[in-house]
Amino acid sequence: MPRHPDFVPHGVIPAVLLPFHEDLSIDEQSFRAHLRDVADVQGLSAITINAHSTEVASCTRDEQRRVMEITGEEVGGELPVIHGIWADGSLEAARIAREAQAGGASALLVFPPAPFTLGQSAAMALAHFKTIADASDLPLIVFQYPLATGQGYPAATLERLFDEVPTIRAIKDWTPLVPQHESQIRALQARKRPINVLSTNSAWLLSSLVLGCNGLLSGSGSVIADLQAKLYRAVKANDLAEACRLNDRIYPLARAFYADPFVDMHNRMKEALVLLGKLPRAVVRPPLVKITEPEIARIRDALIEAELLGTGTQRGVGWVSAA
Repeated sequence: MPRHPDFVPHGVIPAVLLPFHEDLSIDEQSFRAHLRDVADVQGLSAITINAHSTEVASCTRDEQRRVMEITGEEVGGELPVIHGIWADGSLEAARIAREAQAGGASALLVFPPAPFTLGQSAAMALAHFKTIADASDLPLIVFQYPLATGQGYPAATLERLFDEVPTIRAIKDWTPLVPQHESQIRALQARKRPINVLSTNSAWLLSSLVLGCNGLLSGSGSVIADLQAKLYRAVKANDLAEACRLNDRIYPLARAFYADPFVDMHNRMKEALVLLGKLPRAVVRPPLVKITEPEIARIRDALIEAELLGTGTQRGVGWVSAA
């Protein structure tokens, strides 16, 4: 896969889904079609794989490598590919980073290690990122979790990371508190070496983008990349009326996708693609389980309200509007 050597994480970056067969093996044919469908959207900056949206926690080392290979074959020549680094140990994270770079990735999205839920220090975070940076010179994206999870990095830790790990170029900001989110956007993007803030607050995306994010990285882009790209352009153009119009279409889907339990968000997105006729089935791997028919009906209603599905459309043979 050709690498995009000048890529700096910014703009609209969907995180794609990973379809499975009924036997829980990867449905490569459907994954290829899904990749092409998303990549055909105008206005994207990159695509993300091996992340929450591809159920990376359930994927083996070989499966992650295969996901990378398929992505490179289908869209690697068109868009930069961001590869997730999901690992509890820094040595394993470094191995993934080396393989991702060798496979043609253009940037790495670094998830926080799960042990940080038990407590962390700035020295631990630095050790983790420096180990990865020593293994790869690709741009790094810090995935900033909410501080309440224990895996989020305090402001002082972030400052040290940005000062001491020069390949960090962006942050995927899951900060749920608006004042903290805004202060990070203002501070990080104004640094001498700017750190782009990519919103992942897809449940309130318009509000987040209006604060000045230089991009968004979102699993819901697997379904509504076109709406997200248009919303981002409208915000950047200071066209509030158009942004509000687009947000009115996104809002019902945000409510449906990000309902409780939050962990089912990508499960729901798979169901949405089935309803739109873009996936043959919505299979997830345990411990996730298929959502109920009443919830699927709510997703269908949200797709209709978002003007993506006709009111007379039967499940699995939907149409997507050109709007």
